[in-house]
Amino acid sequence: MDRFTSTCSGLSWIAATAALLTFLSLGGCASLSEGRGFWSTSYRTSTPSDRFLLPPKGTDVVGKVQVTEARNEDTLLDIARRYDLGYEEIVAANPEVDVWLPGEGTPVVLPTQFVLPGGPREGLVLNLASLRLFYYPEPGPGKRAEVITHPVGIGREGWRTPQGTLRITQKKEQPSWRVPASVRREHARLGDPLPGIVPPGPDNPLGEFAMRLSNPNYLIHGTNQPYGVGLRVSHGCVRLYPEDIARLFPEVPTGTQVRIINQPYLAGWHDSQLYLEAHPPLAEDARRWNGSLKSMEKAVAAKATGLAAGVDWDKAETVARDARGIPLPIAPGSPGLTEVLANAPRVPSVPRWAVPIDDYGESVHLGRRSVDATVAARLGASAMQSSGTTE
Repeated sequence: MDRFTSTCSGLSWIAATAALLTFLSLGGCASLSEGRGFWSTSYRTSTPSDRFLLPPKGTDVVGKVQVTEARNEDTLLDIARRYDLGYEEIVAANPEVDVWLPGEGTPVVLPTQFVLPGGPREGLVLNLASLRLFYYPEPGPGKRAEVITHPVGIGREGWRTPQGTLRITQKKEQPSWRVPASVRREHARLGDPLPGIVPPGPDNPLGEFAMRLSNPNYLIHGTNQPYGVGLRVSHGCVRLYPEDIARLFPEVPTGTQVRIINQPYLAGWHDSQLYLEAHPPLAEDARRWNGSLKSMEKAVAAKATGLAAGVDWDKAETVARDARGIPLPIAPGSPGLTEVLANAPRVPSVPRWAVPIDDYGESVHLGRRSVDATVAARLGASAMQSSGTTE
């Protein structure tokens, strides 16, 4: 057992989460590399279940909820990464499971079903509340439209990722990070001074790929701290698992629209039933809303038109307050969480597409290609300096 797991094994998941957030915050964006021993087993997914056929108009749900069993050496974060889930997603779906020591044979719910965000299904859509990105690529000739989705890390409170409609204006492999003065001052106060420019390499928080937004202070990029994916830990930029940004990067052309929204309650139709997927509101929203569920009621009402059987509002309220990130039908008499999980497919802890790698990353699997250290060094020739990017 590594030092961090040993430290956290006696804590509640809430305390462990707080410890992780403190660890990430104090460590800063550039001072930590992905060290050996944090993940009990390191896997990067070569062909994960992150790509779905886009459902026809009037249908809004993709994927399926699944259930696996933890192995003795697994943490929830190990399982989350193998199934392309973020920290908050896996924890919310398994509130009674120990994050760091789930235990041999413990059932683990995989929230791998998603209600698509409201609005146009085009370009990139980033939902801050669900900590998840959706990409709608243009289908090729004779091809059906698809949606690609990945978990993301976003700006922490006080460094909130901005909402609005932006575009991808620049793409770079092996980016350098020009550290903003505000970030350098913050780290200096914490006794963790940063250089003016962090070059490409294992200490660069931008990872190996970066896409600049039309608000030039913000990027969508990889990370050298994958355990921060699915958390609010950045200075406003959007971070993905290294394997996810490596697959997404070549598919997203410059000029792609990026719509950043904040929808904690997602209602949509699936198999002639109305579903509700709920996530905890962002902390600053939760304080302002003070327990109100008006946003949920509005989201459901907008989709419930024509629902002859009506909506079980008590069930909808329960789904919203539990906020487990699992889409559930909310018509009267529809299946509840227990029934949905009982009928969910059982899958292995390590899926067939998971590719183990060395924790140091000497052999980096990037989905459609593998890049060894020699090729990675050559890619460095195209490095950009991300001037004033907040990370």
